[in-house]
Amino acid sequence: MKTLRMYPTSINERYLDEIVNCLRNGGIIIYPTDSLYAIGCDALNNGAIEKLCKIKGVNPQKQTLSVVCDGISMASEYARIDNEAFRVLRRNLPGAFTFVLPAATTLPKVFKGRKEVGIRVPANAVAIAIAERLGHPILSSSLKLDNEIPEFDAQELALAFDGVASLLVEDGEGSSVPSTVVDLTDSSEPLIIREGKGVLQ
Repeated sequence: MKTLRMYPTSINERYLDEIVNCLRNGGIIIYPTDSLYAIGCDALNNGAIEKLCKIKGVNPQKQTLSVVCDGISMASEYARIDNEAFRVLRRNLPGAFTFVLPAATTLPKVFKGRKEVGIRVPANAVAIAIAERLGHPILSSSLKLDNEIPEFDAQELALAFDGVASLLVEDGEGSSVPSTVVDLTDSSEPLIIREGKGVLQ
């Protein structure tokens, strides 16, 4: 697996093009967020989604899938966001949260029948730049090795996912704390499903 070092304060445009081309061609990448490193693919590529779900042992018919967006505007194309939910998102994003929202019909067929989608807008310049350049969300899942949440180690991840992911995008800022998951399907009563790095405002 190829490793690309990307600095949040200085995005390498050539690397960014390489990452997005990989995603558009159905590739799997490992990339940084503001919480755990994530494994991701193009959220509108059904073949890539099925591959990623198989890697993670996820049943997309039973488990909520999450996507990383470059902002609330992109998120609103793939999730139904009412006024109250918008106010919650605006107060807390970008940030280390996964907000579970009603899914929009614009999501690909692997989401069909799913009523909910997880939305992330991480406070990480690399993740945001990838989603922005791609032009739509990245289907994303946190990385866990041996059922434990690891401190990020590029060499360890490269070995563990060699032959599975095409690219490892590293920014050296790995965290061992996952995002806070908030159920916003009833926006009048946000419900914290999992306490994590984000503190809900």
